[in-house]
Amino acid sequence: MGDQHPTLRVDEIADATLTSIREQRRDRSLRTVDDSIAPIPRINGHDAQLFCGSNYLDLAHHPEVVEAAARGARDWGCASGGSRLINGNLRCHEQLEEELADYLGTEAALVFGPGYMANVGIVPALAEAGDLILSDALSHASLIDGCQLSKASVRVFPHSDVDALQSLLEQERTRFRRVLLAVDGLYSMDGDIAPLTEFVELAERYDLMLLVDDTHATGTIGEDGRGSASRCGVAPQRIDMQLGSLAKALGSYGSFVAGTRAMRNLLINTCRSFIFSCALPPPQVEAARAALRVMRREPQRHQRLQHNGGYLRDALRAQHIDTGPSSTHVVPVVVGSNLATMNLCENLLQQGFFTQGIRYPSVPDGTARLRLTVTSSHQEKEIDSLVGAITQTMHRE
Repeated sequence: MGDQHPTLRVDEIADATLTSIREQRRDRSLRTVDDSIAPIPRINGHDAQLFCGSNYLDLAHHPEVVEAAARGARDWGCASGGSRLINGNLRCHEQLEEELADYLGTEAALVFGPGYMANVGIVPALAEAGDLILSDALSHASLIDGCQLSKASVRVFPHSDVDALQSLLEQERTRFRRVLLAVDGLYSMDGDIAPLTEFVELAERYDLMLLVDDTHATGTIGEDGRGSASRCGVAPQRIDMQLGSLAKALGSYGSFVAGTRAMRNLLINTCRSFIFSCALPPPQVEAARAALRVMRREPQRHQRLQHNGGYLRDALRAQHIDTGPSSTHVVPVVVGSNLATMNLCENLLQQGFFTQGIRYPSVPDGTARLRLTVTSSHQEKEIDSLVGAITQTMHRE
């Protein structure tokens, strides 16, 4: 017993870990939003124009969506009361799934909790020890964690590099029984779109399963907002699984995966994050259903969103500000230094612009940035004001 190491308490672990994080200028803190996430929320007691949210189509406050949520609470209650496989499978869940499948042109859909929980459950349900997963270098953390949980072999290829992916397949495909290609459709920190046409062709040529995480593309790009596959001209039947979000453009909460009926049944029976989680609360389900109806009825929302994204991107580039490979409503301002990024973020907040600095591990080390997002309701004069503030602050520093 004399050689036994003393047990570290939580506070001691926290102190050591947080000291290291602070030294690297990576410490995080929570900002308090004093009212609803509106276009001009109140942050820590000050009004600021919002340029870092994901309520892309401004549907979270739409009267039909709010009333649907209230009606869902009145009719069904505020909780589902259990997992879908016990007593929580409500008719409204299945109605939402039918409507999502109809929207995307797939056979079926399955609703989950947050997208993170969907990916960490779906990936292990498709690949296991002895299988291979091919993952883009900039895949979302939820895909990365799903790969680790699966115990499959994982190969990471350079971001959106089709040639590198094909070389990997030529070297590795015959060694594995099953191979899953897991990519984002729209990359949430760079705002670029995956080369899905080429990825689909490789998946078909090499007999791969293809999972596309489209959470930031749902309702925002493609014909009628149908996502990255639509934007790239790929029929939905050529993608095994499309992961979408209810919490961003649809202004509610949760996620879903769309594909075949066989895929849906497989996940119901094998996906641990679905089996062992409470079902989405009825108010959120009804809000998502209402938002989907509004979104399909008003395509000008996603059209205006993409106009605003292009307007912001062009205005920044005109000032010689690095916006990376963005081609969507997600527009990074790549700064590089953690300290300079967070100073810029704080200065903008003082000027009335709510942006957010993003640092490693959310993005590669040395590529810290502001991750700017627009909504369908931003006006060009508001975007001009933001660009002017960024330009003046960066030049001053």
